[in-house]
Amino acid sequence: MFLRILGAGKFLANTVLAKRTLVGAGAVTAAMGWATSAMAAPKPWEYNFQPAVTPVMQDIEDFHKLLLYITVAITLFVLALLVWIIIRYNHKSNPVPSKTHHNTVLEVVWTVVPVIILVLISIPSFRLLYYEMSEPKPDVTITAIGKQWYWTYEYENAAKLTFDSLMLTDADAAKAGEPRLLGVDNKVVVPVNKIIQIDTTAADVIHSWAVPAFGVKMDAVPGRINKTWFKATKIGTYYGQCSELCGARHAFMPIEVEVVSQADYEKWLAAAKVKFAAEDSNSATKLAALSEN
Repeated sequence: MFLRILGAGKFLANTVLAKRTLVGAGAVTAAMGWATSAMAAPKPWEYNFQPAVTPVMQDIEDFHKLLLYITVAITLFVLALLVWIIIRYNHKSNPVPSKTHHNTVLEVVWTVVPVIILVLISIPSFRLLYYEMSEPKPDVTITAIGKQWYWTYEYENAAKLTFDSLMLTDADAAKAGEPRLLGVDNKVVVPVNKIIQIDTTAADVIHSWAVPAFGVKMDAVPGRINKTWFKATKIGTYYGQCSELCGARHAFMPIEVEVVSQADYEKWLAAAKVKFAAEDSNSATKLAALSEN
């Protein structure tokens, strides 16, 4: 149980290593009059973390590096011991084997040293866990509702702005210049350098709201609210996916978050209230189109 808790600080690492979840440099909608920048093309066969854009993700990367250094040091030490034993105690060098059965000092050392290493690892691990689970006062609160198979978003402190977010078809993604399987019709838009609280829940089965560049992964469970948060420090477009096996189209409910300046966020918010108030989002029709794609 202790080791499970100890390793919990790395629970996001597996998510951020997923090859299909990619990050772009980002561009906001030109029609809104926002400043635009070229979106970075997806890079296949990446094996490391995506660039961190939140303090939490930066801490996760730092903790990962610490564990990597410790792991490499232990591996090299064990390798050196094995090489030394093979050379020093082979039959030719040591024709008469030792009859020693116990060595109290050695047994104490190989028990105490691993405990000390685990205690040293636990300090930054628990610090990271507490930081991830803290609940700073949010500037924007968004409820992410997982559905089979798309997301519904509610901006709590924006007059209950609600909209559905579905994956673009291949044709629409190519037309919009979005990455295949990651672009959506309605993005989540948030201001830069602000605390964004994400309340997750689900309407049917368990989903999971995950954006690797933010260091965020939180299950969306029917009948309950789970909370997480992030503070993006760089303007851009960031992608994630549902990270809980939720059914036949689990792989086709991406997450796209646009981080913009406060001024651009205010513009988007004003336009979105008009757009989604006048538009009846027909999710069933969009899902049928996606299923045929």
